[in-house]
Amino acid sequence: MNDESQKEKLRQHFARRVTTQARVVLDTWQKIHEDRDKAAAHRSEFAAAADKLVRYAQRFEMDSHARAGKTTLELINQWEPGTALDESLERKLQDAIETLSQSTLRRTDLNSSESPHQFRRTPVYIALANQEMAGRLIRQLEFFGFRASAFANAEELTEACALHKPETILVDVNFGGSPNAGITTIERLQERHDTPIPIIFMSDEDGSIETRLQASRCGGEEFFYPAVDPGQLIEKIETYTHGNTVEPYKVLVLDDSRAQAKYMETVLKKAGMTAHIITDPMQIIYALEEFSPEIIILDMYMPGCTGMEIARVIRQQDRFHSVPIIYLSAEEDVSKQLHAMSLGGDDFLTKPIDPKHLIATIHNRGRRARSLLALMIRDSLTGLFNHTHTLHLLDQEIVRAHQKNQPLCFAMIDIDYFKKVNDTFGHPIGDRVLRSLSMFLKQRLRKTDHIGRYGGEEFAIILPNTRPSDARNVLNEIRERFSELQQPAGDREFNVTFSCGIASWNDDTSQALCERADRALYSSKELGRNCVTLADS
Repeated sequence: MNDESQKEKLRQHFARRVTTQARVVLDTWQKIHEDRDKAAAHRSEFAAAADKLVRYAQRFEMDSHARAGKTTLELINQWEPGTALDESLERKLQDAIETLSQSTLRRTDLNSSESPHQFRRTPVYIALANQEMAGRLIRQLEFFGFRASAFANAEELTEACALHKPETILVDVNFGGSPNAGITTIERLQERHDTPIPIIFMSDEDGSIETRLQASRCGGEEFFYPAVDPGQLIEKIETYTHGNTVEPYKVLVLDDSRAQAKYMETVLKKAGMTAHIITDPMQIIYALEEFSPEIIILDMYMPGCTGMEIARVIRQQDRFHSVPIIYLSAEEDVSKQLHAMSLGGDDFLTKPIDPKHLIATIHNRGRRARSLLALMIRDSLTGLFNHTHTLHLLDQEIVRAHQKNQPLCFAMIDIDYFKKVNDTFGHPIGDRVLRSLSMFLKQRLRKTDHIGRYGGEEFAIILPNTRPSDARNVLNEIRERFSELQQPAGDREFNVTFSCGIASWNDDTSQALCERADRALYSSKELGRNCVTLADS
């Protein structure tokens, strides 16, 4: 090896170290951004990671990383330890993180021109005897924003878990060469962690009840026998990672006792819920409109009215017809409690309130309410909003855009030659393509954007506070990256593309906006597909 190639190899080695450290900064920010209640706990970790990045980048003369890291560190130093993150400072940090993200290549190949994005907060570990399949999975997972690592033996996997607890582990039951050696490794790993790691087991040889029981007892959430293709595995990995982080329940409390109301607020916030407290029952309509609660807690007896009367008023509004209502009262007469629940209530808690009982009741009611709501407003295949709810959200965003004088864009996406996919590979593979695009969109768009399955292979996206040029750039980048994704079909792989039409809101109705986006989509089809067209305003 000549001197020049040695220097290049050394340069790439240093660049990888800086890039790896930059990803640690991005992952730590992801933790802070996802759980605002625990943000302060990650401040010192965030500062240490940014400081280390600056030192690495300066040492290895990677100026863009050094500048982005220094800006991030300066902003962190403005964040008082032990305090909540101020909104204005959070926005500045987000800008700095996005700058750092642009400097951070997703792959170690420094010549790669692809636009990076933030990785998920923790890695996915893969322990398979089939290294070819492990490599395919890692490539697929990277497309979906995961950071994945494969291991050749149990010792390497154990060491990695000791350094960094993974989000989930995909493991062969015979990983290590002997029967059930993979299960034995996982049993030892789980003993070292306070909370279990979700495990996805695979087996080509043994699907017996004995093996399945042993796998389940050490944290096995899934057991695939015979082994499945990467597409199905990624869908399962997505289930056990932070893409399914539960949003805090929004709880409205009406109690005429200010002391009792404040106590309730403290209990709910301590449990990680979002609480809105009112003490005047005459404010209930305003509170419902302003807060849009998922669960309502009503004092049974208040001056001027009862909780039962308030419940009847709430139930007269269609949008709150199925929101759980829990009564609070010192009333111990069971017949009166049952009568109260027959008038619009769902549960009854007796004062003084046991905090554990309250929180358990809210979680149980909240889960059921969310499940019922999802059945009504979401598409069962993709989990995206259905056609009707997407249009409802569009109407809401038009009202908001009008009130705030902000831009709004609506996009329609259609998978190219989707019938050919179904005809060639079968409808189950076609369904997986639909799910992969929905996952792709969810991971690359903002939480404030709304994604719906419009029908068949058509998707709709609502982009609030977004200019047409920005919408086109974002969706064009998603289109390019999605077209590179290898869709697995047994021992074969294929690529899929989509066409897109975008219309910007111009003081017109939701119907007119949809029609303009649809015409723009048709134009993309006429131009040869696999492109994004912006409608004339």
